[in-house]
Amino acid sequence: MQSVLAEYDRRHQSGALKPDAAQRSVVAKLDALAQQLEKSATTGLFGRLKKPAPVPKGLYIHGEVGRGKTMLMDLFHVTVGVSPKRRVHFHAFMQEVHKRLHAARQSKAQDAIAPVAKAIAKEARLLCLDEMQITDIADAMIVGRLFEGLIAAGTVIVTTSNLAPRDLYRNGLNRQLFEPFIALIGERLDVVSLDSPTDYRLGRIKAHETFLTPISPETDARLQDLWVRLTDTERGEVRDIAVLGRNLHVPQAAHGCARFGFADLCEKPLGPADYLALAENFRILFLEHIPALGPERRNEARRFVLLIDTLYDGKVRLVATSAQAPEHIYPSGDHAFEFGRTVSRLKEMQSASWWGKKIVET
Repeated sequence: MQSVLAEYDRRHQSGALKPDAAQRSVVAKLDALAQQLEKSATTGLFGRLKKPAPVPKGLYIHGEVGRGKTMLMDLFHVTVGVSPKRRVHFHAFMQEVHKRLHAARQSKAQDAIAPVAKAIAKEARLLCLDEMQITDIADAMIVGRLFEGLIAAGTVIVTTSNLAPRDLYRNGLNRQLFEPFIALIGERLDVVSLDSPTDYRLGRIKAHETFLTPISPETDARLQDLWVRLTDTERGEVRDIAVLGRNLHVPQAAHGCARFGFADLCEKPLGPADYLALAENFRILFLEHIPALGPERRNEARRFVLLIDTLYDGKVRLVATSAQAPEHIYPSGDHAFEFGRTVSRLKEMQSASWWGKKIVET
């Protein structure tokens, strides 16, 4: 079996990957973990007579969107010679866990988490979880004990996240109950920051417009194409974000991107805390079907102004479809003066400088 580092270098030499010292540093750690896993998986008579090797620490790889975290974890998962192994998106994994917990409770198990962790550990000696992000209180309350059970049973966990461990479930309800899990990550996983200066994913949309008009099947298709380019998926997963003791519903989320209809964010009674939560949790926001707003839609216009201000202040990138160009969305009404600033910001948010100059084709 070729080493993880050798496979990374092979792809680099073939031109499939760009030179990136930060990525290679993380690959070296993945390669070392692969060697530990393969060594501890020794079989045969002499392997059985030896004292079992200690379970190696897993890895928690965090960094900004588009730096290659998922690509590196997938390369590791495909290359490492250990079985059984599993790679799954974190939120899909947690949905599965909740179903298993429900079944365990139906069978009258006194402690549902312990048997679920034991069953998952039997299925995966190596568990690779992509895009860890805790936004749901139900996940927050069980993930610590679940990971404890998995690690105790010998499962090695490798996970990626856009957030450092200390920033998981930030401002969440009863966060103090979640803090032992953060400590567990620090104790049982090596925390590695992928500090590449290059956002590779954004290279996929060079020369593409990001504010699309008018609303039509064509612009809908172009927005969907941008979504796929930036998320590598046709449709994101439903997610809920804790905001002031309640949940903000996200219809689609994937790889640091969130996708909403205009009505989801501007026709509902949302406010600054909701928009700030979006800016803190996502780096790119897709907003579909911004309508032309007349004076009678002053409330929707006010929320839209607040949303764009918050995204702008948070340096969030915007992809949108709109019935009108920015200057014609809300030409008159109670908030027309403030909307002038929104028009200016919408135009700036379409610029190459806003999307970032440190991008490459991928």
